[in-house]
Amino acid sequence: MPVVPVPHGKSLVPSLEHARHGKLRPSALNRPAVILLLFLITTICARAEMFRLPTANHALFEKGAEEKFFVGTVGKPWTSGTFGCVRSEGWQMHEGLDIRCLQRDKRGEPTDPVMATADGTVAYINNKPSLSNYGNYIILRHQIENIEIFSVYAHLHSIRDGLKAGQTVKAGETIGIMGRTANTHEGISKDRAHVHFELNVLLNDRFAEWHKKKSPGERNDHGNWNGKNLLGIDPRLVLLAQEKEGKNFSLVRFIRSETELCRVFVREDNFPYLKRYGPLVVRTSATEKEGIAGYEIALDFNGVPIELIPRSASEIKAKGKFALLSVNEAEEKKNPARRLVVKKGRWELTSHGLNLLDLLTY
Repeated sequence: MPVVPVPHGKSLVPSLEHARHGKLRPSALNRPAVILLLFLITTICARAEMFRLPTANHALFEKGAEEKFFVGTVGKPWTSGTFGCVRSEGWQMHEGLDIRCLQRDKRGEPTDPVMATADGTVAYINNKPSLSNYGNYIILRHQIENIEIFSVYAHLHSIRDGLKAGQTVKAGETIGIMGRTANTHEGISKDRAHVHFELNVLLNDRFAEWHKKKSPGERNDHGNWNGKNLLGIDPRLVLLAQEKEGKNFSLVRFIRSETELCRVFVREDNFPYLKRYGPLVVRTSATEKEGIAGYEIALDFNGVPIELIPRSASEIKAKGKFALLSVNEAEEKKNPARRLVVKKGRWELTSHGLNLLDLLTY
């Protein structure tokens, strides 16, 4: 947007106050200032609502209304439909929110429109339910605070006609209809109809190549959009923090403030995550002088790299390509589902943890 000059000696501050209180007269500002004012108001409002709920069900924001919002697994409470280590006694990870339907047709099938959580582009569409336990699903790419976030909408009955990869969508725009599609043997019953909603980071845009090399005999029907390449952050906490903080909410600050599970060292100085999530990288004086020989990385319990610190050769004591530097034992006990670390006399990275770092730095 071109810069709009403010006439010499004029101030926008009184006009902003008038605008807030509905006292702005047409003559109070000249045309360029009005344009700038509207731009500022639009920007503030947009920042205040970075993400929207993907359906008309807003019970998330109602105190004590969790059962109206979340769908639990069969025979389990609503908490099993939330994000985290909430299944199989804490040993099974659920990376999204299972949001209950509000509307049904005469046959009892869900009919709720599913909407884009934020402005973005369509990254991937799967319209072959047999290829995924997510059934029909859509992945959208969002550019927020100079990082890429990917939202997932799963178990859809149908995807909007004409929607295709690369297409731009606006926040609140309908992209599909809620359903209960999946390729699992047990399926999803009518009473549990929901949309599974995720907010993710992407580990590596060379996943398909890595997967073929790492698991040559294993199918990969979704290329770089394989679920192993997408790691979730908790949409519930994001939405509640945004609701509380309004225009002061920062997604980057939210991610960086996540509880650390462990801290690792990787002897790599250039991998895709560094560019895609640059605001999570901490600048250091040592590496600016000496150069970068590797990165110290803080991971949350789901394996999301929440902070990356470049290290110079003189700062590195660890040997080998990957090393475990520290573990938050309380967090590992609370959220063990990913099995990234294990204590065998001393703490070690598991095969899951090593695979994660291998993919991250490939």
